[in-house]
Amino acid sequence: MNPSSCHLPISFSVEKLQRDLEICETKLWTPHFNTGRYEGNWTSVALRSQSGLENDIFSFPDKEYKNTELLESCPYFKEIMDWFQCEKEAVRLLRLGPDSEIKEHVDNDTSYEDGFFRIHVPIITNSEVYFYVDKKLVPMKMGECWYANFQLPHSVENKSSEPRIHLTLDCIRNEWSDELFSKMGFDISYSPNEMEYSDEMKQQIIAELSRNPSEINAKLIAELQSK
Repeated sequence: MNPSSCHLPISFSVEKLQRDLEICETKLWTPHFNTGRYEGNWTSVALRSQSGLENDIFSFPDKEYKNTELLESCPYFKEIMDWFQCEKEAVRLLRLGPDSEIKEHVDNDTSYEDGFFRIHVPIITNSEVYFYVDKKLVPMKMGECWYANFQLPHSVENKSSEPRIHLTLDCIRNEWSDELFSKMGFDISYSPNEMEYSDEMKQQIIAELSRNPSEINAKLIAELQSK
C-alpha cells in the first residue's frame, strides 16, 4: 500500500502566500457544509468552483470547474495552481478556527489510486495544530506542500489561539503526476481494488456513501458489506 501522506519536493513562499491571503480576508468565508463533521469554526472561500462563485465551496468529482474572480486578484495562488501540470477541480482556502476540531471521517474517491489527489499548502499554522491521517500525525509546516490519502480516516485539531489556514487543490492524476509520485516512492501501478479495509474504515466509508443515496453508492455499500 502506498503512503497515507507524503511531503512533495516543492515549497512555496510564506510571505507571498500570506500576501494573497490578505486579499481574500476581505471576502465572506462560508461555513463548511458538513456541519456534523466539526466543532467550532470551519470556513472556506473558493478560488475555483463549479459555479465560478467564491461562496461555492462544494467539491464533487466529474464536474466542470472554473476560476473565480477572486483568483484573478491572487497571482501567487495562481502561480501555485499552474505549477501542477494537470487538470484542477475545486481550489479553496480552508480555515479552521481556534479551539476547533474536524472530526475523524473519510472522503470517498480521494486517493491517488482513484485518479485524484488533494494537495494541502499551509499558509498559517503552528505546533498546536494536529493533523492526523490513518491515525498518523502529519507535521505540515507553513509553505510546505503535502498530499494525503483522504479516503483513509483523518481529523484535525486546532488547539491554538489562532486560525489554521490551508490552500487546497483538488487535482486529476495524469502522466505528469505519475512521474512526480513515482519519484516520491509511490507504486503507480497499485490498484485500489487491492486495498484491504479494517472493519472501522468500512463502517466510515459506508456512512459517507449513505449520506448521498444513489444506485452506484448502494452497490458500493453492498460490496463492502459482503467482504
